[in-house]
Amino acid sequence: MSERRMLGELSTRVGQLAREITKFGVVGGAGVFVNLAVFNLVRGLTELPVVRASIVATVVATGFNYVGYRYFTYRDRDKQGRTKELSLFLLFSAVGLVIENGVLYTATYGFGWDSSLQSNIFKFLGIGIGTLFRFWSYRTWVFRALPAREAVERAESFLSEAPPAQATRKQPVRK
Repeated sequence: MSERRMLGELSTRVGQLAREITKFGVVGGAGVFVNLAVFNLVRGLTELPVVRASIVATVVATGFNYVGYRYFTYRDRDKQGRTKELSLFLLFSAVGLVIENGVLYTATYGFGWDSSLQSNIFKFLGIGIGTLFRFWSYRTWVFRALPAREAVERAESFLSEAPPAQATRKQPVRK
């Protein structure tokens, strides 16, 4: 493979990853807004403890994010096996929920930082750490890439260039 072609492919891959990260960030940013808005609404309107309010907000944001990732960020990805996709999404989201709310729990109950401002800061920090895990797991396991078009085209051209199969003599059936 020529150096120019390798650089071109690398440039294409970097561009694709940058677009994916941007789309993930748009959906994720909207999800952070939903998460923090629901968190503060639940805290203001109910008597739920801070971490429980955070879990409610995370669950609402997770539903919002699934729709955004499936139909915006990863709309070109494999759509086979939606049950498996949704199951994996929920599994990895649950791990992200533990990471996110573990940070808030540690700050609130481990250090006593439970003012509204402190809770929002540690909620946001937990979302950030959880997002790193979610990005990796969603793109690796949940929204799997379809086979590369170039590879499929190469395989198809190889098959079309193959010499025609030789006629085989029909073997008598033995009884």
